[in-house]
Formats: sequence, C-alpha cells, structure tokens
Amino acid sequence: MAETFITACANGWREVVATKLMIPGPVELDDEVLLALAKPLMGHRTPEFEEILEECWRLLRMVYRTRNEVALITGSGTAAMEAAVASVVEQGTRVLCIGGGKFGERLGEIAKCFGAEVSMLEVEWGGSFTPEEVDAALSESGAEVVTLTHNETSTGVLHNAEAVGRAARAHDAIFIADAITSVGGDVVETDGWGIDLCITGSQKCLAAPPGLGFVAVSERAWERMQELRDRRVFYLDLLRYRKALQKRTTPFTPSVTLIYGLHAALKRIERETLEARIRRHRALAEATRRAAEAMGLSLLPSREHASNTVTAIRIPEGLSDGDIRGRLKREYGVLVAGGQERLKGRIFRIGHMGEVSARELLSLLACIEQVLRCSGVEVKPGSGTDAAREVLEAELGEALRASGGG
Repeated sequence: MAETFITACANGWREVVATKLMIPGPVELDDEVLLALAKPLMGHRTPEFEEILEECWRLLRMVYRTRNEVALITGSGTAAMEAAVASVVEQGTRVLCIGGGKFGERLGEIAKCFGAEVSMLEVEWGGSFTPEEVDAALSESGAEVVTLTHNETSTGVLHNAEAVGRAARAHDAIFIADAITSVGGDVVETDGWGIDLCITGSQKCLAAPPGLGFVAVSERAWERMQELRDRRVFYLDLLRYRKALQKRTTPFTPSVTLIYGLHAALKRIERETLEARIRRHRALAEATRRAAEAMGLSLLPSREHASNTVTAIRIPEGLSDGDIRGRLKREYGVLVAGGQERLKGRIFRIGHMGEVSARELLSLLACIEQVLRCSGVEVKPGSGTDAAREVLEAELGEALRASGGG
C-alpha cells in the first residue's frame, strides 16, 4: 500500500511540474529563488536574519519608488489589502471605492467589514474612468479615503493611479492603491503619485513565493492611524508594524523561508534593474496584444487602458473556455487564466509577469494558434508568433536573442 501511495504521489507531482504557469500569479520561480527556500532556518530575532530583512526593506523601497517604510506581512496580498484598509478606516468613515473589476470592488467589501460608509464609482469591467469622474465622485461623497486597484487583473486594465492621487490630495483624502500586479512590473511612483498606502504581494511581478504581502505607508497615513478611535484589528494593525520597524524587525513571527525566497527574487530585480524589467514587461504585453490581433482575436480592454502584466482576450464566438484553456492545459501543459465572476467563460487571460521570457511567450502563442485552428478558427499559421516576434525584436533586441527567443 505504501509503495502504491508513493507511486501515485510521484505521478501527481510529475503532472503538476509539467504544467507551465502563464497566469497572473502565482508565477513560476527562478531556480535561484527555489534554492533559497531550501536554506536551513535561522532565528527570526537574530542579527543574521535582521540583515536579510534590512536588505529586503531596502530593495522593496527601490521597487516601490518610495522613501517611506514598507510593512512586511506574512499573509497573502488580500491580507495586505485588509491591513491597509483596517488601519485607516473605522465605523462611519466615508470611503470612495473605484470599481471596474473583482479586486477593485474587493477593497470596498473590506471597508464595509470595518463599518465604513462606502460609495462606489461604478466602472464598466474592461473600461476605466476619467480624472473628472474621480473628482466629481470625491466631491459628492465627501470621502476621507479613496481606494483603487491600479492594475486590475480580472479585466486586464491598467488604471490611472496618478490622476487618482492628484484628486485625493485636492480633497484631502487618504489614497489606498492596490498595486499587487504592477509593483515590480510596471511604473508605480508611490511617492510621486501621492499614494498613502501602496499594497503589493510576493507572487506576482516580484516573482517570489506566495504568502507575503507588503504595504508602503506615507506619513499622512501614519498620522491618520493615530487618530482612529475604533480599532478593530490586531495582527493586521499597521501601527504594530511601525513600532516593530523602528526596531528593524517584525511584530510577529514571519515566514523565514518565504523571506529567503523574497530576498533572492528582489536581488534578481536589482541585477536586471527595475527600468529593464519594466521595459521587458511592456514589450511582452505589446507582443501579446499584437499577436492576438494578428490571430483575429479581440482584447477586452481598449489599448489605451491595457495592462502590461496580464492580457485579457475575448473567447471567440462559438468556442468555450474548455476549447481554449482546457486544450492548452490538456494538450500542451500550459495553464492560462479564465474569466472571473461576470466575465467567466467570456475571456481568457495570459499572465506575462515576473520572470517570463520572450521564448516562453512565443511558445505559448504558437500553442494558442494551434488550439484555435484545431477548434475550427481560421488562423494563418505563424501569424501570431510573427507579429509578436517583430515587437520583441524591436523592443528587446539582444536581450531577446540571449533568451533563445530570436
């Protein structure tokens, strides 16, 4: 029986390992990061571990483009979202939540849990908003806090966080930005855009293991926290993290192994440089968009608002989610994401964030071409990959050839 169990486990692991992740997180990890996870544990209150933490904080400030402190939370990105909201919201706080997708709306749901009076700026899924609409909504609601998901992976939309930051300052509102799928992969100017609480997670553009959340906190936000009378949070109370940060440690036991992995992942970003990493993400995104168009597919968002870390593509009429995603996984061992909630069965989403290379993207696009042809869609062989390669050659040049994609 034991032998049968071991064989079954081995077969199961082979199936999992054979699946290539091309989803908007968790992303695949570089071998350097995987090896870091295997290091022996060390005490989390030792000088040796505090050196690693200090280096992580330095590198996080670099990717956030901030001079402010960054709280490091053992928990998912949603834990960081809740920490940000709970630390500046109490019973009766007026909050303006900018919708437009599953995660933008989630911030409003979290705020309601802490007694906030939430007003929604409704945004069509796949669309975005104008600065004037944000300004008008802030004026009408009298909101003390405004929330936004910068890069909405459920729709493949990149929203204008800079405009929201300007409006928040003009109305003296605290600005909470979920940048979980943009920090480390696209331009995020935490300080320059006036973001008071900027949230990200480990398993997206940073290409670190899942399970860590981060919040960069402005001085305005710290002051707001001190003023709250009705505190309903303990583990996710950011003031506890600030007190620990002043001692250069964490308030509770952190995940030592995940922080090893985070450290290795952040060092990789530093070596690549943030600017080069953003350029790579943008090139991969444009290549994906051009390929989709060449194959006769349509994007969910307009190009003006399209994300640079995930691309949302409409499923052709007459085909199902299983015809696209099912066949990609079953026949080619590649996992792409489906639509969520109201978009379920209507779109599929390609994640090109983290360590994704030109070669990996071109391979996926070739598989999509074949899946479409086998499903009865007329696609000229090589149309998608040729369109993508043209972009990648122009934008990445030598870097593309070095990756094996040229």
